[in-house]
Amino acid sequence: MSLLVVGLSHRSAPVSVLERASLAADTQAKLLQDTLAAEPATEAAVLATCNRIELYADVDKFHAGVAELSTLLAQHSGVGLEELTPYLYVHYEDRAVHHLFSVACGLDSMVVGEGQILGQIKDALARGQELHTAGRLLNDLFQQALRVGKRAHSETGIDRAGQSLVTFGLQQLAAGADPALWAGGKRALVIGAGSMSSLAAATLARTGVAEIVVANRTRARADRLVEILQQGDDTAVRARAVEMSAVGDELTRADIVVSCTGSTGLVLTADALADALGVTLDAAPEAPAVTAHAPAPDDVDQHAAWVENGSAASAAHAGPATPRRVTVPAQSTGPVRLALLDLAMPRDIDGAAHRIDGVRLVDIESLAEASADAPMAADVDRVRTIVSDEVAAFGAAQRAAHVAPTVVALRTMAADVVAGEIARLDGRLPDLDEKQRAEITQTVRRVVDKLLHAPTVRVKQLASEPGGAGYADALRELFDLDPQTVAAVSRADLNDPNRGRS
Repeated sequence: MSLLVVGLSHRSAPVSVLERASLAADTQAKLLQDTLAAEPATEAAVLATCNRIELYADVDKFHAGVAELSTLLAQHSGVGLEELTPYLYVHYEDRAVHHLFSVACGLDSMVVGEGQILGQIKDALARGQELHTAGRLLNDLFQQALRVGKRAHSETGIDRAGQSLVTFGLQQLAAGADPALWAGGKRALVIGAGSMSSLAAATLARTGVAEIVVANRTRARADRLVEILQQGDDTAVRARAVEMSAVGDELTRADIVVSCTGSTGLVLTADALADALGVTLDAAPEAPAVTAHAPAPDDVDQHAAWVENGSAASAAHAGPATPRRVTVPAQSTGPVRLALLDLAMPRDIDGAAHRIDGVRLVDIESLAEASADAPMAADVDRVRTIVSDEVAAFGAAQRAAHVAPTVVALRTMAADVVAGEIARLDGRLPDLDEKQRAEITQTVRRVVDKLLHAPTVRVKQLASEPGGAGYADALRELFDLDPQTVAAVSRADLNDPNRGRS
């Protein structure tokens, strides 16, 4: 079996495609179940965030696996396979491990070094465990990814290379001013009470806003977030919770709005924002269209050949991605009366808010453009070294683990042989006393252990090296081990409830 990941992210796809391809929680569960039901996959996990959707699987057939995972992503995202294919990337074996470890360290984030991705990886693992779609390989992989990410943040200054999306977004809203000075004394409205909204509220509180109002569809969660804000020792912010129906009224009093909900439609329309500000929403001025090139995703040309769909293959084989025309609306000019930060995917705030006088809008797409030119810290190179070292260590551990059931089966067979011979000795020498029998048994066991020690230790060492997977097969062949016995050892190890806990 081999590790395969098929996905798309802000690096390979425009925000408009990521919005349409976003997966709700129940859709993710169905995707995992359908992936496991597909013939090439025996394990599956999905990592879905505001700027990436990745499907991980343990597959026995590479080309069939790529085709199946691509098709499943298209089916569950609602974006046609032919349209989705040019934006998909594929990673396999060590490259797939390297990719996830890089993601965990924040190297592949929209804002380099942000740490929220670790929580999202943890959630992806928990979902796979809950649905029993993550087996030994993916459990090991995601557990190690979490450890690698924590190591990168603790041993390097990767945090200085970038900030969380919230902090970076506030910097963009401040337009070059000190965010603390810019936000000090302002009223903030936070829409949503999930992890990102909670982070936004906490960041705003530390920045020095005077008041935070939290609106959420589930009032209890909004109340809980307010309670947490008021218990903070490092802030003195006023906080209160409101129903979602009160958002319109709160907009008339707010200076800053941060929205991040799981809604599939707009939470704030341009008309609602214009009404809150008491202005008229005029027809949008015609903005010049600029040409933007979508980044070429890894392995796109190969992927086109792998997807067993003629039209999809033709689309991906058409050469470099065709430049896409992107309409970039101009921001309103004049003093900013309402600053909007949209961290949702799909977006919560109508993009037409750009053309309302007195409104400044920063969303996922504009954050991606702004972060593209952000300076890279020297620590990034250190993190890349950590990732490379950890990928090599993970591969060695996996190869060594592959041979372990065979070694256990060999030692089990040897123990059975010793037990059988001692039983025969009992039949031939029934007058042996217990002390003599114990001494003979111990001697025979020591002889067997010494004979097996060197080859079993050596085979583990050899198996951990690149290309060492065949040593387990050689061991089974040389000692005529029953494959069913080896498989039983593997299943017992996989079902160990204490395995992989950290």
